[in-house]
Formats: sequence, C-alpha cells, structure tokens
Amino acid sequence: MLNLGSPSSVSTLGFGRQSEDLNVPGYGRHMPDSVGDSAWGWRTATAELVARTRFITPSRLPEAVAAAAATAGSATTLYLVDHEQRRLRPFPPGGDPLHVDASPAGTAFRTTTPERDGARLWNPLLDGSERLGVLGLDSAAADRSDPAVRVEVDRFVALVGHLIAVMSAYGDAFEHVRRTRPMSAAAELVWQMLPPLTYGADSFVISAILQPVYAVGGDGFDYGVSESTLYLGIYDSTGHHLRAGLTTAVTLSAVRAARRAGSGVLEQATAADAALAEEFDDSRFTTAVLAGVDLASGAVHYVNAGHPPPLVLRGDRLVATLDGGRRLPLGLGGIAGGPTTPGKLRLEAGDRLLAYSDGVVDALDRDGEPFGVDGLTALALRHAADDLPAPETLRRMNHDVLSRQDGPSADDATLLLVEWSGEAVRRLAP
Repeated sequence: MLNLGSPSSVSTLGFGRQSEDLNVPGYGRHMPDSVGDSAWGWRTATAELVARTRFITPSRLPEAVAAAAATAGSATTLYLVDHEQRRLRPFPPGGDPLHVDASPAGTAFRTTTPERDGARLWNPLLDGSERLGVLGLDSAAADRSDPAVRVEVDRFVALVGHLIAVMSAYGDAFEHVRRTRPMSAAAELVWQMLPPLTYGADSFVISAILQPVYAVGGDGFDYGVSESTLYLGIYDSTGHHLRAGLTTAVTLSAVRAARRAGSGVLEQATAADAALAEEFDDSRFTTAVLAGVDLASGAVHYVNAGHPPPLVLRGDRLVATLDGGRRLPLGLGGIAGGPTTPGKLRLEAGDRLLAYSDGVVDALDRDGEPFGVDGLTALALRHAADDLPAPETLRRMNHDVLSRQDGPSADDATLLLVEWSGEAVRRLAP
C-alpha cells in the first residue's frame, strides 16, 4: 500500500523533490516530520490528488479534490465558469451561482489572482492560461503569507485546473455545469474543433471569444505554435446553422492539416480552396485571415481572404490594419487565384493585434446604428487601458458589444486578440 505521508511515497508520484531543492526561504533546512506542517501538508495533498484521480469518472473529481485537501486541513468549494462567462456555477451542482462581476470569487477569476473572502481563499483555476473557474480553500490552511505554503498551494490548485481540462474529454459532467441551455448541433461541432480560448507563452498571449455561445455556426478561430512561429486564423463561413458549421469545419481542418505539414499561410489558403471545392458543389466559401508571427522578431506574414482587416493597436492608438495580402474568400481561390506574396508588417513589444468577424462591427444598436470599426477600436483602446489579462479584456469587450445590441445577435461574432509582450504573459500568472 502507498504511504502518502512519507517523502519516498510522494517522490514516487512525481511531486517529491527533496526539501533542499525548493528555492523557498525557510523551507530547505529539514523535511517535516508530519502532515501537520502546512507546507508539507499541501505537498502531501497534491500527491494524494494524483493518486485519487487515476481511475475516476469526471463527476467524482470534486470528491477527490475535497479528500486530498482535507489532508492539508482545508475544506474545498469548486465552481466552474459558464460559457457566457457571467457566472461561476457550483460543481457538483447545487446552491446558487456566483456573479463573475460582483463577488470575491469572481474577482479571483477575472484577475487570475487569489482573493481572500473572510475565512475563504478563492483561487483561480487555470489550465495553463485558460480560465476554468475557481477553487475555494480555507484561508488559514492556505496561508499565502508563508512562501513555502504558497508554493505548495499553487501546485495543488494548478493540478486541479489541469485535471478539469484533461478529464473533460472523458465525460459530460463539466459541460452539464457550464451550460445554461442546450447547444445546437452546429455549435457543438464548431466548439469541439476549437483550441482553448486562451494560450500564453514567452512573449505573447492569444485569446478569443465567440457569440452566440449556444448557436454559433459559421465563425471559428484556430492557432498553433511551432518552434519559431505563432500561426493563427479567424474564419467566417457563408450560410447559417449546421450548413455554415460544416463549411467552417472543412476550412479549419484543411488549414490545420496544411499547417501541420509545414506549410505557410499561402499554402494553407490553397489547401482550404481545394478542400472546399472537393467537398461541396454549391460554391460555398469562408472569409478568413491566416497569419504567421515570427516569435523572434514579431514579423507578421498574412493572407486576407475577403475578411475584415484586423487592427494593430499600440498604446492609445490604432497604428495599422492588415489590409494587404488580399485574395478571394477561401473556396473561391480557384476562380482567380490568390496573392503570390503575403501581406507583411512587424509587431513591436506591447502591440495588440485584434481580429474580428463582421458580426461584431455590423451589430445594430437600439437606434439601428452599426457598431462599426471605429466603435470597436475605441472599445478596445478603452479596455486595454485597464491593464487586465487578455481573456478578461475580451470578456468585457464582448459583454459591452452585447449590451448595446437591440436584441439577440443576428450573426456570429468573434474576437481574437494577440498581445505581443512578456508582460501580457505575466498578467495571466496567479
């Protein structure tokens, strides 16, 4: 039987670096003799959580988290954010949701920073950079004033976030909590193809948001990082509902396959042309921007296939738009061919690249006036001044766009933001 109270057993589970290896003041002098030591208790809790979650169903994760945290002397409360990103919903279900914009737990989610609320410490649950919800712990047991305890609590919380992301592929328990209404077949198809909404590494953060959550059909986005390049794409397919979703699925798959074969943006666009022409005989198409950003220099190469040109924001102003590299929408490239050279520009440190679909700028307010590119630019600059993490900037922008509309969205609306700076990555860290 595995003895989770001994240093050797924790090491077996992969969480057992010797205490002198921890670069934490006051924690390298001796190995604690008992779980009563707070830092060692949380290290043991992490190992306990690993052991308890190897062979369980997703619905039993809260039970495993609670049992593991109990070894460190803490109770737990687990909440997942709904797809609208407005409320945090309890998991397992039961009890009232918490407002993202009006609760201490919501503050932890919005800022990706632990927030104390009396005897409760709310911790943001992340899978890497992707915000998933919050985990409530007893603030006395999870004392962040102790550097050694802080390190171990952060590891425990990070593991919970990772487990949620991994286990979501094995069942629907998390989706039952996160959804507030049924999802259309088209939306189910599109969401299953998309990467996580947020990713950050080294010198950039990329984040996206789509509406309407439960009925999106033709919009989509994608990204992928190689050793030297960040590739990204934003898509808007003709039509509505499942017809549009199928078109987006074919487009995204063709571009992704070409990218994974080592092709650049021009070849990716050509691959999408061929796939759409082969699969459909009704001249359906997808507008898109496909771009590659050199990770070392910030140089951008891109193709604009009939899509609204993305914006480059620097400080408090708009400095460029991606209106080069023009060609027909994907699927129609065989009619007149595409550009032989991509559009080019260079991002500077601190720049923000904002791509969007026409559903954002064409949305009408109560007076029948469209939001427009000027409205979007002003909104993006206003929220950028708040210096919040990229996914929170997009969440607030999205809710502002929705609040000015006259009724439900008439079209899909997508925002895709790239923040080109190491500081943007640091803002995501708990």
